Order: sequence, then C-alpha cells, then structure tokens
Amino acid sequence: MCTASCSKFIGISLYVLAAVSVICNIMLFFPDFDTEYASDHQDGKQRLTEEVTYMGGVVGGGIMVLIPAIHIHLTSSKGCCNNRCGMFLSIGFAAAGVAGAVYSLSVAALGLANGPTCLWKKEDQLLMQWGTPFANSNGSYLGDKDMWKWCIRPENVVEFNVALFSTLLVAASVELVLCLIQMVNGLFGCICGTCSGKEVRRY
Repeated sequence: MCTASCSKFIGISLYVLAAVSVICNIMLFFPDFDTEYASDHQDGKQRLTEEVTYMGGVVGGGIMVLIPAIHIHLTSSKGCCNNRCGMFLSIGFAAAGVAGAVYSLSVAALGLANGPTCLWKKEDQLLMQWGTPFANSNGSYLGDKDMWKWCIRPENVVEFNVALFSTLLVAASVELVLCLIQMVNGLFGCICGTCSGKEVRRY
C-alpha cells in the first residue's frame, strides 16, 4: 500500500473516532439524559463525575486528534501536502494525536476506575449522600453489579458511565494505534515518497 493511501485510511478513521469521542464526552454531562445535574453542577454542587469535566473526549480524543487527522488526510490528496514535506509534517501532527489519545485514554480509565458521582446509600446506611461511592474500590465494582444498586440518582448512572467511558477508552486506544502507525507511515513517505503522480519518476 502506498503511504498516501495509508494516510487516507488513517485520516478518515480518525475523523470518525474523534466524533465518537466528542459525542461520548458531551453525553456524559447529561446522566439519565437530564440537564438537571449539569445545571446543579454549575451552581457549585458536585453532581457530575469529576473525570467528565476533564474533557478527555472533547480535548484529547476530539480536538487534539481531529487537527492531525485533517493534515494526515490532506497528505493523501492532490495538493500542497501530498509530498515528502507533507509526510514529514504528518509525523509531528501524528505525535500531537498520540498525546491527545493518551490523555483521553487516561481520563477514561480513571473514570472507569473511580466510578460515577451519584446520590448513594449502602444497605446498612440510613442517610443518602452525594459522592463517588466506588472511588476506593480499585475498579472492583465493575464486576459486582450488586454494588451498582448503591447509586440511586441519577437512575442507571453506573451503566451510563461504564458504557460511555468504555467507548471512550476503546476509541482512544484505536486513535493511539493509528497515530503511531501514521508516524511510521510518515517516515516512509518522507524517505520514499507518497506514490503520487508528481513523485513517480519516468525514465
């Protein structure tokens, strides 16, 4: 496969993954698909999971991957970037994408490990309180669905967070792999060319 064709595949894939990351992160601001908790959080009440406010999906897996994706995709099109210089620059852009993917991956992993913020109560407790009941469980709550019942509000918040943070985790992992591949692809494109018509020598 020519380096330009590889760049096209990687660029388009990163567009999709960046969009998925942004959508998941935005959805996490509205547990139970309700704006009430986001509004209360703005008023100073701890109602949203802390890792959601780190914006890993928007900043890391979204913007920091989308910008490199645009340049990487351009290296596969006829134009100013479809040459050795463009492929060389794509290495730097892909490195920025790696940083964004790592940030998104770290935030998603932390969000899964600590669990959601919710109004919760154990069976042996009398009073309900807002907090992060699984913060010290080292992620063990993920395999114990009986613990999920501790969270009362927002409804089904544990399933909601696990699904979206898991999606962010997978998306960031794939973004990381693709950006690393592009760094290697960019190096080959810089050395060997992009297989475009302009760079094929005719004898």
